[in-house]
Amino acid sequence: MSTPHPTDPRPHDPMTGAHPDARPERKADMTDKEPALRWRLIRLAMLAGDVGSLLAGLVLAVTARYEGALDQIDSRGLVVAMALTVLVFPVASTALRLHQGRYAVGSAEELKSLATAVGVTLLAVLLVVVLVGTPRLLPLSVPPVAAVLSFVMMAAFRVAIRSQREGAVRPRSGERTLVFGTGIAGEQLVRSMLGDPDSPYLPVGLLDDDPAKRHLRIRGVRMMGGRDRMAEAAAATCAETLVIALPSAGGALVRDLSQRANDAGLAVKVLPRMSEYFNRRVGIRDVRDIDVADLLGRRQIDTDVAEIADYLRGKRVLVTGAGGSIGSELCRQIQQFGPGELLMLDRDESALHALQLTMFGEARLHEPQAVLADIRDGEAIARLFAERRPEVVFHAAALKHVNMLEQYPDEGWKTNVLGTRNVLAAATAVQVTHFINVSTDKAANAVNVLGRTKRMAEQLTATYAAGGSGRYLSVRFGNVLGSRGSVLETFAAQIARGGPLTITDTEVTRYFMTIPEAVQLVVQAGAIGRGGEALVLDMGTPVRIGDVAAHLISLEDRPIEVRVTGLRPGEKLHEELFGTGEQDSRPFHPMISHVPVPAMQPEELDSLGSRYPARTARTAEPLNHVAPQPERTNVVRL
Repeated sequence: MSTPHPTDPRPHDPMTGAHPDARPERKADMTDKEPALRWRLIRLAMLAGDVGSLLAGLVLAVTARYEGALDQIDSRGLVVAMALTVLVFPVASTALRLHQGRYAVGSAEELKSLATAVGVTLLAVLLVVVLVGTPRLLPLSVPPVAAVLSFVMMAAFRVAIRSQREGAVRPRSGERTLVFGTGIAGEQLVRSMLGDPDSPYLPVGLLDDDPAKRHLRIRGVRMMGGRDRMAEAAAATCAETLVIALPSAGGALVRDLSQRANDAGLAVKVLPRMSEYFNRRVGIRDVRDIDVADLLGRRQIDTDVAEIADYLRGKRVLVTGAGGSIGSELCRQIQQFGPGELLMLDRDESALHALQLTMFGEARLHEPQAVLADIRDGEAIARLFAERRPEVVFHAAALKHVNMLEQYPDEGWKTNVLGTRNVLAAATAVQVTHFINVSTDKAANAVNVLGRTKRMAEQLTATYAAGGSGRYLSVRFGNVLGSRGSVLETFAAQIARGGPLTITDTEVTRYFMTIPEAVQLVVQAGAIGRGGEALVLDMGTPVRIGDVAAHLISLEDRPIEVRVTGLRPGEKLHEELFGTGEQDSRPFHPMISHVPVPAMQPEELDSLGSRYPARTARTAEPLNHVAPQPERTNVVRL
């Protein structure tokens, strides 16, 4: 409901707070006058009702004071008090805009103002009674008692109006819905569902694990227990849908609730994260289908925007690999902090085209902002840096697919190692202030080509940090949801095709994070990282891939076959975020650990060849590494 500005001279409907004549200007006719006339009549009726309640309160208070002995009542004093009430209350209510539509009828704000107007009126009566002296017009106890009685009658009248109006708009149809979570978001959601006659959801029950809320009701919708009572509640109410009204719910809780809902035959919906509706109320339009990000966990990130803006605002920022999953999100987020110039570099012209479309609604490939270049070409990269002189560099260009690089290790070497050296050398030549190398958790205790080449990229970054004037560091994190070629993208494609869904091992675990969350922490890391470090992002609890597959399949209404193929060369059973000897130290940010990276010796830097060195092919393997297994196609039930 709209709230009029106190100085707005136009009348407002006291029921809704809306202007009765809020419509485009046109010639006045009888139809235009009817709403205004109706509004004036309602205003007068409510004012008359309130004055009548005050007068009735005075009469009742006086009668009670003399225990019904009417012959003892000083009628002169009562008439004076009533006349004073009729004069003062309209003035007080007008000052508070009580009957001008400032408040919704029956709201807490209206009741506060009503109490103020009643208090002022009866205080004026009490003051006159005291000043008159002896004999008193009324006993001193009458005005306070009259104030309480009058306020109760006025409040009851308003609550009755509000209840009638809410009942009139209460939906009679829609999906019968259970709401899990009765905090602020859950309460707002239920009220939104019941306040819209066209709501697609009809709340029929509440669920919450808090035993202190076992008797709770929200607008007549009653509590039916905790999550363990979900099946019984669904059966008792014939519910069709469960809405998880916990914007900060972790992945484990969402997975558990989702599984219980599926077992009870309920469709599952969720509310967005808190950051998506910050400073506004939750409504039925916020309810959406559950997705993989919800199942794997959603976290709130405490980002120091001012600190980020300080090292990006007005600066020339270059992002390599800008057309990739991480690079494109980096460009989108960096753009929000007002860089002086954002250079987006990629060797894939189609990826640059798609990125510019998502950022600007048009492909500005003719502008110098889009840079077509390959980081393997050292001369081109050096020339580009010398001409454009970036001040901040985010290096996200890399080859990243484990199985592909196991087949073609030289390609991984040329891009991830030699390409990174080219970018670092060019950045050092122009003295960039910040260089952030995007790494991976596979660099910790590396057992495959991807991990080893990315570990060398971390060491190269540390080496140039020692000789450069800027802040050169790496940022390490695991799998990101929605990145191209990720296991979740593969699962989704296989499910869409009808199966089978292939999984290397049901016990495999991986760290997951959404792309925006990962990139937000990468940008934050650039503000707090120290030269030569690898900053490790907190990825939460590792997730069992078998559980992910089972949950994805549960969202389908058809059976999907699952086949276990066995771990392939270079794959770990469990990924790690820290290598042997690395300590989890978080001096600046609760979700970012700082790990020192040893720099390379000069002779090592000079001896980097053009091919993947055979001497790095076999290294000590961590305990959780499982030797490659022959491919099998066992069909399992998850």
